[in-house]
This record gives sequence, structure tokens and C-alpha cells, in this order.
Amino acid sequence: MRKPIVLVSLATLAACSGGGPQTVSGSAVGGGSGSTSNHSFVSPTEKKTYSAIGGVQRYSYSTDDRNVAGQYSQLYAGNASTARNSGITISYDPRDAIFELTISDTPSGASDSIRFQDPAHRTDFGGTSEPQDGTPDISGKGIRYLQVGSASGTVRYDLAQSDTFPVGDASGQRNVSTFFYQKPGTSTQYVTYAGFVRNATAIVQVDPPGGGTSYLRQDNILERAAFVFGERTGNSAVPKTGTASYTGDMIATMVYNPLFDDGVADTYYQWILGSGTVNVDFAANSFNSTFTGTVEDPQYDVFTSRTHVLNAGATFNAAGTGTIDLANKGGFSGQMNSARLSQGGNTAAGNMAGSRVDGAFYGPAANEVGGGFRIVGGTPDERIDILGAFTGKKP
Repeated sequence: MRKPIVLVSLATLAACSGGGPQTVSGSAVGGGSGSTSNHSFVSPTEKKTYSAIGGVQRYSYSTDDRNVAGQYSQLYAGNASTARNSGITISYDPRDAIFELTISDTPSGASDSIRFQDPAHRTDFGGTSEPQDGTPDISGKGIRYLQVGSASGTVRYDLAQSDTFPVGDASGQRNVSTFFYQKPGTSTQYVTYAGFVRNATAIVQVDPPGGGTSYLRQDNILERAAFVFGERTGNSAVPKTGTASYTGDMIATMVYNPLFDDGVADTYYQWILGSGTVNVDFAANSFNSTFTGTVEDPQYDVFTSRTHVLNAGATFNAAGTGTIDLANKGGFSGQMNSARLSQGGNTAAGNMAGSRVDGAFYGPAANEVGGGFRIVGGTPDERIDILGAFTGKKP
């Protein structure tokens, strides 16, 4: 159960505290080109900035305390980036242990530029200050969480719920961003996976024209991202012959609402956590990939029905193929051939309207891989969009 957090007239959380430069729990993050001989992704010695591969989602909507309309004024968009066209960049400076996360993704509408300092902004599950609602608890896999934000007016959590969105009084506002990543060296040496959660809420009092009972409207903007970043292999160092198999972790953010057009259920985010395998034939310039995972609980809000279709514990399976094109695409790309969500032995979703898999090689000699994928549901009037990220290394 999530520890309740109460924010009342809270000043900004973003001011850095002291403590001097820190590595990230003994293993800081670097990356990019122009490294010195002493620099590594696990133990950086200089500031690096590099492009990520993954996807971004943005969902804005309103609810109110009349609890009669569910979610309304909805606007959703998602987008997946490629190895050559990324809307996500990450910088890390080991001198002052500051991450700079920039998301500039026109198709999804997400636009963020946020600085996180470690340890000033570090948080963790089970600690005094926990990551905000909607953040997946995967701290057992070497995940580090950094969080900044601000609130004004009266904003509080609904303490009757174990995992809820904040509520408050008129003019209350809250805007909190969480960046999490797997500590380099935990599973891979040259690439790592990461995620981003932003929950922004503004509460206004609505006085109906001509009289009537006033009510509180809550305007929400929710953003999610899953991506990988690291030190990519130069094109000339990628093998031209032989084969390789890479296995590792997979994380995905999903909106799943097959009843969207029927108005039966509202739309909620869910995370999928699992693993993946990428098999590469360098001589044939081809690859195939498989991904499996388990669906996590939805992130609810306060004023809607909480009616949803896919419960925690549902399974995810997908498989894709494609080609390696270093000159034109900077890595490998293709499509999913199959994708399935299953619950209780039954298929919850198996139709795709569109899909994509993109990735790159990392390390001095294609030692590891990292990439992202997108799967869009294929039945009319559904809202299903899965954006994932994966890493892998050779045995």
C-alpha cells in the first residue's frame, strides 16, 4: 500500500539541497561521444548528453466532484521515437550529479525540461518520501527514483484510497515529475532503461450560470514515457557476419480502454514489466524479437468510476521482426507480427492497427542492444496504446 502524502500550501520541491557531487548510488550515469579513456557509462568522468529511444504519452481530461460525467474534455496522444529521430534527451554532469531530462515531442504534445539532482531529489518506495502515484515499483531491480515538483493552495490525497490521485480545494494546484532509471552496471554496462511520470492537477470552482449548486472541477494532465539511453556503437564497429542473441528487461506504459466509445469505462494508465529477447543475424541484416510482461494496477483518479477491463496480473506477449540499416536508420527497425494481452486464460486484446520496433547497438562492439516499440489497438472505437522500452546483452 502506498504511504499517503499530504501537500498543504507546499512551496516548490525543486530547489537543490547541499551535499556536493554524488554518483548515483555508487554508479553514476554518463554517455555520448568524445569520451576520454577514463570515462565509462557506469563511472562517468565528464558531462554527456545523448538521445533516447522510446515513447511518450500525454493525456489531458477533466473530472468533477458531482461524479456524474466521468472523464470529459479528453485529449490523448502518443508517439514512438526512432534511433535517428528522438524527442527525448538526457544529460548527466558528474561534477554536481545533475540530470537534465528534455522531452520535446510534437506528435504527443509533451514538452518538458526538468533538472534532477541526486541525492537532493531522490525518493524510493518504503522510504520517508515515496514516488508519486502512477510510478511503477521496480526498486528491486536497481531502479533509482528522482522527483521534483510544486504545489499551491490546498492539495491532498484521498486518504481513504490506497493508490489515488490528489484532490483539494478551489485554486489548488500540483505539478510533480518523476524520473526513474536502472542504475548502469546492474544488468547492462553501456545502455539502460528509464521512465518518466508527470501528474499535473488544477482545481477550480465552477459556479453554474443562472444559479445551481457549485462544484469543483479537476483538470488533469498526465504524461508517461519509457525509453533507453547509453553509449551507442559506431557503425564501423557493428559486426558484418555472425549472429547474436540479446536478453534483458522490458518496461512499457499502456492506456487500455476497449470500451472507450461505449462510454462504459474511463481511461487509465497501466505499466507493463517484463523481459525481452532480440536475435540478430548480422550477415543477413535482420533481427527478430519477443517480449513478455505482466500488467500492473491502473492509476485511478478520485472522481470517476474506476471501472476498467484489464486487471493487474494480466499477461503481455509480443513478437516482431525487421532489418538492420545503420546508414539510414542508425540501428534496426521493423514491426510487431503479433501482440496479445491475456487475462484469466482469455485473450483481452489481440488485434493491432499499427506497430513499430526500433533499436540500436551499444558498447564498443555491439555488446548490448536497446530500443523501443509501439503497439496500437486495432478494433474500432478502442483506445489501446502500448509504448515500451527494452535492453539486452549477450549471455
